[in-house]
Amino acid sequence: MRLDKYLKVSRIIKRRTVANEACDGEHVYVNGRIVRASYEVHLGDEITVAFGKRKLTVRVTKITETAGKDSAGEMYEIISQE
Repeated sequence: MRLDKYLKVSRIIKRRTVANEACDGEHVYVNGRIVRASYEVHLGDEITVAFGKRKLTVRVTKITETAGKDSAGEMYEIISQE
């Protein structure tokens, strides 16, 4: 699954266009590297998203095409929040 879609489905970022803009603005890292929105997400990847002064780092635990509000949190585990 593409990174921008994963961020949207997992509800880390609410809209796919915003996820795309975050990737284009170099605010999203996977395994320590800046990546594009087209990056293919794999199980075990560590995704860091910079929201202004805050940073959220998560590990991918599940990849599904759709997720409800309750099950979206099961797609990742939070490693750190700054």
